[in-house]
Amino acid sequence: MAEKNSGSGFIEKHLMPVAIKLSQFKPLIAIRDGIIVAMPMIIIGSFFMIANSFPIQGWPEWLAATSFHGVSVAAVLAKITNGSFGIMGLLGCYGVAASYADQHGTDSKSAGVIAIAAYFIVTPSVMSGDKVPLEGMPYGYLGSKGLFIAIIIGLVTGGIFQWFINHDIRIKMPEAVPPAVADSFSALIPGAVIIALFGAIYALFSWTGWGSVHDLVFNLLSKPLGLLGDTLLGTILAVGLNSLFWFVGIHGANVVNNIISPIWLMNTGANKDLAAAGHLDLAHHGHIITQPFIDNFIFMGGGGATLGLVLSMGILVLLHRSSKQIKILTPLTLTPGIFNINEPTMFGLPIVLNMNLLIPFIVVPMVNAVVTYFAMRFELVPLCTGAVVPWTMPPIISGFLATSSLAGSALQIVNLVIDVAIYFPFLSSLNKQFLLEEAGELEEK
Repeated sequence: MAEKNSGSGFIEKHLMPVAIKLSQFKPLIAIRDGIIVAMPMIIIGSFFMIANSFPIQGWPEWLAATSFHGVSVAAVLAKITNGSFGIMGLLGCYGVAASYADQHGTDSKSAGVIAIAAYFIVTPSVMSGDKVPLEGMPYGYLGSKGLFIAIIIGLVTGGIFQWFINHDIRIKMPEAVPPAVADSFSALIPGAVIIALFGAIYALFSWTGWGSVHDLVFNLLSKPLGLLGDTLLGTILAVGLNSLFWFVGIHGANVVNNIISPIWLMNTGANKDLAAAGHLDLAHHGHIITQPFIDNFIFMGGGGATLGLVLSMGILVLLHRSSKQIKILTPLTLTPGIFNINEPTMFGLPIVLNMNLLIPFIVVPMVNAVVTYFAMRFELVPLCTGAVVPWTMPPIISGFLATSSLAGSALQIVNLVIDVAIYFPFLSSLNKQFLLEEAGELEEK
């Protein structure tokens, strides 16, 4: 017991302060909230993407062959996908700037709109064969490929905007002027500075022949961050840290995923484009590790992949070996767990700071990552198609939707069996403690 208390004390003393500081770091909060702004469109676009490539014999061909005035149904569905999922970078840019400005008590809408303008300014136009700009921009830069620069522009715009406003460097209107009008005039000076700054950046890259700021930032950041978010070892590290933060009662995704999720979303977008081109495989540089890989195959049941734990609790109840506490908690945790909501388990069992469950809570998601990675690496299971399935979608269904294959569902079943096998011995030990405590209470009565 002393060892358990000392271990828990070490975590509370050394890990929790770091986790709290990271979770309160305003740029990370802005990145998290900015990406959340884009998530509804990403998910909606994913459903239309699934509809356009549903794995039924002849379905994609029928969509492509059915057309009106020369426009096929498949083209319409692809347009919807590109107009929602395909602009995640643009939406994220607005969200990051708006969140950062809002955290500093300034007008979030104005900051977000200015950020969108800055994003369009530095984004290269589609060129004709004579290098003449056409009236358009490539979806690639508006979507996943532009996510890095979107985050940077959002943070820079939000930072500059709030600095001008909070230092009272703005055009003030009389109090009788409606707030919406006053806010728009307040945004003129910081907006002009921000637009001029990014206009100068665009001019610099255009006049020097350096290409685009998108490509520079992508090439500079994608490789080092890719080592963390696009490799098995990096993913195992991220998953382990996520679980460790959850264990001390801090939302692990808010700390870890804020840094790495842009990589996962970019990989998701790249797979979407490969799937649309019919080249989604490793030979064409498809990505194994994507957002659906994390959400639907690793964290089944939520942080710590606790669906395996909840199913283990159900097994104890069915075997009539459970304590009263577990018997009461099982129905309360099983239904939310199926939909990947595990707060009742985290704080009801509890898992938080419960040293009995520390090892499986950290190890199980790591094992899921390894099993899923190699199942896709050796092509036993198709790569995730780029469709972002809502994280609340139950396993088995989500595996099919994420991969457009029943093999995805089968892989989730395999992972769940492994998860139960790992969690069950540790839960049995905890259950024995509960039984002893309950027996002690009965004796006292």
